[in-house]
Amino acid sequence: MSRLFRDIAGGSLCAEGSVVCIGAFDGLHLGHQALVRHAVTRAQELRVEAAALSFEPLPREFFATASPPPRLGPVRAKFEGLRRLGADVVGLLRFDACMAAMSPEAFVDTVLVQRLRAREVWVGPGFRFGHRRAGDLATLQALGRTSGFIAGEIEPLVVDGERVSSTHIRAALVAGDFVHAARLLGRPYAVSGRVVRGRQLGRTLGYPTANLRFGGKVPALRGIYATRVHGVGDAPWPSVSSFGTRPTVGGVEPLLEAHLFDFDGDLYGRRIEVEFVARLRDEEKFDDLPSLVAQMDLDAAQARAILDAPLPPRYETQRQDYA
Repeated sequence: MSRLFRDIAGGSLCAEGSVVCIGAFDGLHLGHQALVRHAVTRAQELRVEAAALSFEPLPREFFATASPPPRLGPVRAKFEGLRRLGADVVGLLRFDACMAAMSPEAFVDTVLVQRLRAREVWVGPGFRFGHRRAGDLATLQALGRTSGFIAGEIEPLVVDGERVSSTHIRAALVAGDFVHAARLLGRPYAVSGRVVRGRQLGRTLGYPTANLRFGGKVPALRGIYATRVHGVGDAPWPSVSSFGTRPTVGGVEPLLEAHLFDFDGDLYGRRIEVEFVARLRDEEKFDDLPSLVAQMDLDAAQARAILDAPLPPRYETQRQDYA
């Protein structure tokens, strides 16, 4: 069972030492997976613990509070993914003004040396850290020589001639190219969470939904989608989903609402995963509820037709979960 910590201060978490990997890990795409697996393998070879280190909020979110960048996944999904990849210790460090002001030297001493007793530290291409991003791989390696650890960088991962990155995945999602996004992620794009109670307006309109919050983050998607819901039955359940703020009814918080076709049951409190298959349209504000329902009827029919069609080539082979 992976152990989670949030604070930079405190006693040692890895008495026998650790191999550490550091990254944003938003979406845990194939590049992230390669980095974490490398650290886990090295930790097993050295017979120490594997530690995956990230930040919440992400630094770019902290510095852009007025218009935070979109996220591929909620915080819990990051922790669960790192755990499945084999991290013994997961650090989701609170990125605040104090953290932003830390020098590279202070970060290394406080977190990597005192907290994790790092023996090796591995990062991805272009890694920067410390106040004003003053530290880089060379800085980390120099500090490691005096602190008792080595540091290295893994090579960029390239798929079909394209470097795997969260930026490229977000662009594919916005374009509705879920097959391309799946190639870079190593699995179909999905959002998981626990079903929460909403205003139950969908039920009165003939479209009851299972609602997932996005943890206060800005989602990479917004619109109406053909989807499949995992965690309800023995097979993925066909559905149509809305991901947005529901402007017709005055919503503010981004909410993922999945209407499961021909489903009769109570999902409140259950953890589900909504897999995105195809983009149908943008989110719109309608003049009245009858106009909204008429469009929902069209959306449902279109989603059913898409989900009944054969899967695109190479899509089925990407159904893996950090295997």
